[in-house]
Amino acid sequence: MKRIALLDILRGFAIIGTLGTNIWIFAYLGDLNLVFGNVLEPWWSSGDRLIQTIMLILVNGKFLGMLTLLFGAGMELKRQKAAREGYVWPGVYIWSCALLLLDGLLHYILVMEYDVLMSYAITGMIVSLIIHRSRRFMLTMMVLAGGIHVIGVTGITALLAFESGSSFNGMDTLTHLYASGTWWEQVMFRLNNFGFFRAESIAIIPLNVFLFLLGALLMRTGVFSNDESGRLRRRKLMMIGLAAGIPLNLLLLVPGGIMDVWVRYISAPVLTLGYLGIIAYGLEKGLFPKLFQRFGEIGKMALSCYIMQNIIASVLFYGWGLGLGGRPSSLFILLIWLGICLLLMLFSHLWLRKYPLGPIEWLWRRLSISPSPKSGRPSQDTSV
Repeated sequence: MKRIALLDILRGFAIIGTLGTNIWIFAYLGDLNLVFGNVLEPWWSSGDRLIQTIMLILVNGKFLGMLTLLFGAGMELKRQKAAREGYVWPGVYIWSCALLLLDGLLHYILVMEYDVLMSYAITGMIVSLIIHRSRRFMLTMMVLAGGIHVIGVTGITALLAFESGSSFNGMDTLTHLYASGTWWEQVMFRLNNFGFFRAESIAIIPLNVFLFLLGALLMRTGVFSNDESGRLRRRKLMMIGLAAGIPLNLLLLVPGGIMDVWVRYISAPVLTLGYLGIIAYGLEKGLFPKLFQRFGEIGKMALSCYIMQNIIASVLFYGWGLGLGGRPSSLFILLIWLGICLLLMLFSHLWLRKYPLGPIEWLWRRLSISPSPKSGRPSQDTSV
């Protein structure tokens, strides 16, 4: 089946966008108090803080939401392919999720403590048991998952509002380790604190289920189709997403940071729909064709680029690498982010000129050749 160019481009934007959030965590050596929380200086206190706030308003949670939604859209494509070719569903998709879980575990241990792949793998297993059911059943599960998520995030936000000055504990230990510890010491620290660092991955599963199912329904209803109907649907999503998402995300400006959690986990996914529409509109109008092509190439190698960007950021900021982390200026952090983005574009472009798949994608395809009940042999489509 022919690849959908829009999905690759959106996936490329999502990968670059997630780095736009994670780069601050790397730069501040894992200290979440310098990125989120209500102990930060007010956003108007300095130009440096203003730059950070504007950047987080634009990217924090929005592109993670897009990446999550695209996973659901990809799952729907796999389900449709399985139905066409007579494979049992979920069948080999469970094996794909198991591989993703292993990939995420290795990424967590060896590279970054806030890996999202493990959460996607577990979510994928759950949603694969829902996605082939009726539209009504899927909508019911979306309402259930979304309700659980909203109640949980609202409760946390209320606690933050009543606990003025609260902060993330243990960050001094983390920043000292990442400033002066060896890579192996960091690996052991992640292993010893597995439960703490994986708590978010479990907590966001209801949101992931909601967005996976939303992505599947958008795919099923033709939102990603290259026809007039698809364009009209995307325009509606863009208007709804921007009209509701912009004011909701401006809640990040509330003094004290008490709305930070709400913005990242509730407001951001709403604006994601607006971003999706804007990117699709730019593609339709032929704006910056070369740039969109580069994002599409990153999207084709999304898993490789996601892991690669985190490795590069680790080498740049952590003590065992170049040691640039600590409290660098916001402008410096943005320049590093831009540099990594350009490097990923160059790497993806050159790699795909010679090879049809990214390195991790190639390995994924090889490992995906596993026993699958048929109706037949396993599908080798590697887009999760």
